[in-house]
Amino acid sequence: MKILIIAVGTLKEKYFREACTEYIKRLGPLVRLEIAEIREEPIEDKGQPALIQKILEGEGARILKRIPENARVIPLALQGRQLDSEAFAACLNPASNPRHTDTVFIIGGSHGLSKDVLRQAAWCLNFSPMTFPHQLVRVMLLEQIYRAEMILAGRTYHK
Repeated sequence: MKILIIAVGTLKEKYFREACTEYIKRLGPLVRLEIAEIREEPIEDKGQPALIQKILEGEGARILKRIPENARVIPLALQGRQLDSEAFAACLNPASNPRHTDTVFIIGGSHGLSKDVLRQAAWCLNFSPMTFPHQLVRVMLLEQIYRAEMILAGRTYHK
């Protein structure tokens, strides 16, 4: 199984990059993992709904171009399902998804994701009703993927 994480924006802070590097290294022997960064649209006048919509559409078009055919698409979104780690692991189990060889997680920018991207979703994931910076969410997602792989392998990382 291949896991692709499509993320809007780059990791600017060194500590986020280092944390992601560590989880990518840990996941290396377990899954084929790729991270695709999508350029985040700059916003000059925050809060204008028409401008935000235009930004979401531009980012969304770039995201949609990166989604492989027949991939299971799981955007991270506020309207998504909250799962415990065991349930998340079960969702990543290749045996439970024989139709899909690829799973794509999508992390939006500061304004979320376009409706076009959300329409591609098999289902949406929500880590919490709290708000997190999307750079931190990337670290959290990588850690949860690693935890899920440890659960599936019967290893002791998960408590």
